[in-house]
Amino acid sequence: MAVANSSPVNPVVFFDVSIGGQEVGRMKIELFADVVPKTAENFRQFCTGEFRKDGVPIGYKGNGTGVASIYRGPFADENFKLRHSAPGLLSMANSGPSTNGCQFFITCSKCDWLDGKHVVFGKIIDGLLVMRKIEVSPKGKWCPVIQTPLGKGREVK
Repeated sequence: MAVANSSPVNPVVFFDVSIGGQEVGRMKIELFADVVPKTAENFRQFCTGEFRKDGVPIGYKGNGTGVASIYRGPFADENFKLRHSAPGLLSMANSGPSTNGCQFFITCSKCDWLDGKHVVFGKIIDGLLVMRKIEVSPKGKWCPVIQTPLGKGREVK
């Protein structure tokens, strides 16, 4: 199924993104809780800092490694109903079937070879230009040099 129109029941989160220490803008992301509720909730809690480990909020920051999830470890692929059909889609990175955690990627174009392997769980609804800036940013050891410190991701109420 191609990505559907926005649903008013889906949560929206945002990241304020910096590249190389310079702010480049905000990305607002709709999470597809109506299609993949567990995956969307995992991402939402990492964005807001609600998820805590040993009392410390865990969120999206650092070098992008790890397999943490709000489910206390890798979790199963919820479904593959949505396709990687356009730029600006968020999808779970994994190391094989049912190994989802906290890692994700954003598509920069149609990526149909990922269908059936990675769960699509959201889309950028505002800030595609920020995504393009990330796409062309200088590369570091792991990925583009992007800093999104904890507290810079929030849910839009």
